[in-house]
Amino acid sequence: MSHGDFIRSNTRPLAVPSLPSIRLYQADEVTPLWLMTEKDMTQQRLAPPFWAFAWSGGQALSSYLLDHPGSVAGKRVLDLACGSGLVGIAAAMAGAARVLCNDIDPYTEAAVALNAELNGVHIDFLRGDLLGGEAPDVDVILAGDICYEKSMTDAMLTFLGQAPAKNIRVLVGDPHRTYFPSTGFTKLADYSVRTIADIEDVALKNAAVWELSRWQNTITTSTMSNSPPASSGR
Repeated sequence: MSHGDFIRSNTRPLAVPSLPSIRLYQADEVTPLWLMTEKDMTQQRLAPPFWAFAWSGGQALSSYLLDHPGSVAGKRVLDLACGSGLVGIAAAMAGAARVLCNDIDPYTEAAVALNAELNGVHIDFLRGDLLGGEAPDVDVILAGDICYEKSMTDAMLTFLGQAPAKNIRVLVGDPHRTYFPSTGFTKLADYSVRTIADIEDVALKNAAVWELSRWQNTITTSTMSNSPPASSGR
């Protein structure tokens, strides 16, 4: 079964909880899909099926783009670690000149293609790990839900730290996860995002949109949350 056929068989088109103008192929439940993809995850060292859900940070960032289309209109945009492609789709709907989605998971490539078609937008896809190299030639980097574990956060922040020197704007959506840095970002907006309790700790979650404003050699993690990030969430 192809990745696209797997997605069609195990998810269905649903409106994004806080963005009804966007639909994605989404799973109704977390555990069955996690188990069904476990074999591939083990053999190919893939991440869990993040592509099957609309995560709260991505919903907040997507809402911001639709509320402030000038942030991406006419610009070349990278949706980093894109999951379902939600943020990239919102950027395309807001008028971005080109949207490039990136992720390491081959299921994600199929999910982004299906979701882009579902919403009538065009998105290019670049599979692979970008974090060890230079940022691509874009005007804006978008990243949702990237601070759910420390090692990933450190790698992401190191990669994003290149952006100011290349005149690339960085916007991040984050639901106040433990590892989001306490310095170097300027808050642009707050959103209350509807999600599902299976992937987050609550059904209504507060999330913020941040802009990278400066970079420090020492990463200072935030103490905004006293509890570790949910093991099944981003």
